[in-house]
Amino acid sequence: MMDPVAELSKKLGEGEVTSLALTSACLDRILDTAGEGARAFTMIDPERSFSQAQLQDELRSRGAAPSALAGIPVSIKNLFDITGRVTIAGSRVLASAAPAKADAAVVGRLRAAGMVIMGHTNMTEFAYSGLGLNPHYGTPANPVDRSRIPGGSSSGAAVSVAAGMAAVGLGTDTGGSCRIPAAFCGLTGFKPTARRIPMEGTFPLSASFDSIGSIGRRVTCCELFDGILAGESGPVVTAPDLSDLRLAVLDNYVLDDLSPGVASAFDTALRTLSQAGAQISRIRLEDLDDLPGLNARGGIIAAEAWAVHKEMLAQNEAEYDPRVSARIRKGETQRPGEYDDLIEARRKMIARADLATEPFDALLMPTVAMEAPTFAEMEDDDAFGAANLLALRNTTVANILDRCAISLPLPVDGLPIGFMLMGETMEDRRLFAMARSVEKALRR
Repeated sequence: MMDPVAELSKKLGEGEVTSLALTSACLDRILDTAGEGARAFTMIDPERSFSQAQLQDELRSRGAAPSALAGIPVSIKNLFDITGRVTIAGSRVLASAAPAKADAAVVGRLRAAGMVIMGHTNMTEFAYSGLGLNPHYGTPANPVDRSRIPGGSSSGAAVSVAAGMAAVGLGTDTGGSCRIPAAFCGLTGFKPTARRIPMEGTFPLSASFDSIGSIGRRVTCCELFDGILAGESGPVVTAPDLSDLRLAVLDNYVLDDLSPGVASAFDTALRTLSQAGAQISRIRLEDLDDLPGLNARGGIIAAEAWAVHKEMLAQNEAEYDPRVSARIRKGETQRPGEYDDLIEARRKMIARADLATEPFDALLMPTVAMEAPTFAEMEDDDAFGAANLLALRNTTVANILDRCAISLPLPVDGLPIGFMLMGETMEDRRLFAMARSVEKALRR
């Protein structure tokens, strides 16, 4: 297990640890044949990682570290370009593609900040599932219970952090792909307001919803990391007193069909926050109940994914995971004009939600309606489909509404459960500040 990012930064700054030592420890865990490294990572480059670490140690020794996070190991989901490496996006189809000629914009920012890149992490093929299964490269098991799935699509990112193979994982979140695996693996997962972070050099799933986020141990892990990704260097927003916050539980759609464990843990968390002084109301967003109908033929995501993949599917469909290609092909079934209608429906939904939530600082909901399923349960296609829809249901709300959202791990004796706060559009830094206060209350 690796310390949270803020503690690592402090130790590096005070000379208590070196980047080379951290990188070596991460690599040892990745290469441990008894662990999940071979499935969590699809590419490692130890020579380059050690070279980066040595450089950052030298810079720190001269007082020239490029950022507070310089020398901290990070994993990169394998749909981000890394110079000289093939961006396979969890697929066989792209395995023979040309290596990237340049880093993705966010990878370049991490490199400029001095973070040490440990390699490419595994994922659901083309990021199109919330469960994290990958039939091509194997699926990394959930470190909490290796009979269970890790969640996705940023499966390797979460496992890399949970198993101490990296301090923080770079991921994407189109419908929950950072927050779901974070919830299943007992971590913190963040989805930013999408427009804040550049997508250049990132293989797309859905231009309307793709967001670049992170998975870490604590709120500050994601917060410090997000500052680099977004190119923001302003002062950290002071964490508010819980008694000053107006929080609202989203009372429809996201509370249906909760597992007993999730329902109990969520209610306990609400009581804890109330006892700590938080003002908690209840609110309904009736538009959300229309989402199953709007998404009957895959919705906006399937339409945009179909536009990305139709030529590759025509030539190489046999190489796709059939559970992924079937979802993409839903975009092919949409009626003429349906995509434009969905875009307009979303625009109106966002406007109505903005009015309804204006009195509140954040909305609260369970991150995922159930705990991580077992691998055995996911062998059946119907069970897989039902679990995937349920896993994505709550997290997708923030993507649809163009909001920022963060999933915090709840203290439970059993399997990990996530507690989600959804903030306002472009209020990401304020959401982090609120999440720090909530995290402190829930961890007592």
